[in-house]
Amino acid sequence: MRIAVIGSGYVGLVSAVCFSEIGHEVISVDNDSAKIAALERGEVPIHERFLPELLQRHLGGRLRFSSSIAQAVQESDAVFITVGTPQSETGEADLSFVEAVAYEIASAIHSPKLVIEKSTVPVSTCESLRKTLLLNGAPSGLFSVASNPEFLREGTAVTDFLYPDRIVVGADDQFSVALLQAIYQPLTSGDYYTQSHAIPHPGQFHGKAPLILTTAKSAELIKHASNAFLAMKISFINAVANISEAVGADIQQVCAGIGSDSRIGPKFLNAGIGYGGSCFPKDVRAFHAVAAQCGYDFGLLGEVTRINDEQRRRFVKRVRSALWTLRGKRLGVLGLAFKDGTDDIRESPAIGIIEALLKEGAHVRVYDPAAVPNAKKALSSDRLSYADDSYDAADACDALLILTEWKEFASLDLPRLKRLLKYPIVIDGRNLYEPSRMASAGIIYHSIGRATGVPDHLSEIVQPTEMELPVTARDFASGAASAS
Repeated sequence: MRIAVIGSGYVGLVSAVCFSEIGHEVISVDNDSAKIAALERGEVPIHERFLPELLQRHLGGRLRFSSSIAQAVQESDAVFITVGTPQSETGEADLSFVEAVAYEIASAIHSPKLVIEKSTVPVSTCESLRKTLLLNGAPSGLFSVASNPEFLREGTAVTDFLYPDRIVVGADDQFSVALLQAIYQPLTSGDYYTQSHAIPHPGQFHGKAPLILTTAKSAELIKHASNAFLAMKISFINAVANISEAVGADIQQVCAGIGSDSRIGPKFLNAGIGYGGSCFPKDVRAFHAVAAQCGYDFGLLGEVTRINDEQRRRFVKRVRSALWTLRGKRLGVLGLAFKDGTDDIRESPAIGIIEALLKEGAHVRVYDPAAVPNAKKALSSDRLSYADDSYDAADACDALLILTEWKEFASLDLPRLKRLLKYPIVIDGRNLYEPSRMASAGIIYHSIGRATGVPDHLSEIVQPTEMELPVTARDFASGAASAS
């Protein structure tokens, strides 16, 4: 099959490369000529596992890059739109990029084409897309429009594409159904998984990718509802973590008990500093806006967002409580990306927390395995510096903060960490350690929804049952117990 993928961001580039991997001839299109030139040299602009290998495997063969939408459309049978749909000032999805692409596609349709919306869009976008194509000269009998939402997680996007939980095809005519079924046949038949060069699946896979056929409107609704539900699970467990903390329970034990119920499941039941990234924050607000346009007050979604925003403020309060004041304090920070496995800092809780700490006068030294170049474009302060590794970030700091769940942050040399820190305080927003292990290493350990881990020799300074009890740098210097 000949495929054009318009837009070479996270979704577009991964989709283009993976379509090539399963046997299709693909043209990836972007209006950024510098990005196209870099991709043609084999340079990957994003941090994504397996993407560099697949780009090298197919570049110049089944995969080409272009800056011409018209040429790509004319040479393809199926055209996937993967451009951005950022949040507008009203909270709705801004579809201006989709509309602009539609203008160019319309004038290039001279033979049968299937135009597929893969970006995250509100319900009825396919309907509007079809009208736009017709109004701009696309012959009504030569094209169809369908929805094929993506469910890719940054950091595991390649395996998510090749080993999907489901492929949702939203189509209202048989031509669209048949073409999309043919495009995904290597995955739905299981043929791809028998090939010696197939990208390995990280866990168990049952041999064939499931495909769900729906109407276009149902597919569009599935995408927004899925992301909103996952965001809701995160906000729910964070709210439960706050209660757990107040009553002296352990949120990880609570999560194990809740998640073992097959109706609920353990995924996304991880207490922390909240969700971020390019999808969840934007999609929850956009879905809320869609509901309002339909005349339905979906108040639950507003509460999901409120809890998520509050979780970041609570973490900053926790840091302030542990150190008494923040002005002039030197804080080591591990993590910039909104999650592990990616260099994406969009809507990252870590970025928001760092900005709040800087605003309160703290000095911040930060390390992230992948996201530092992006952070340097977004953060600017003479009290912000970047470390070479985790231990460099901690060196001589009043406390160390963990803000992203990178695996390497969960396997630190704790005795070395204690020696480097000015005061033995770790404040973990991702619950990567057991409090007892940190306490055994001589470190005061604050986490989310659990009692503070306190070394025996510091038990007079920090009372484990009083998690908001301020611990000051002066207390460590004098050995006196704080009163609060």
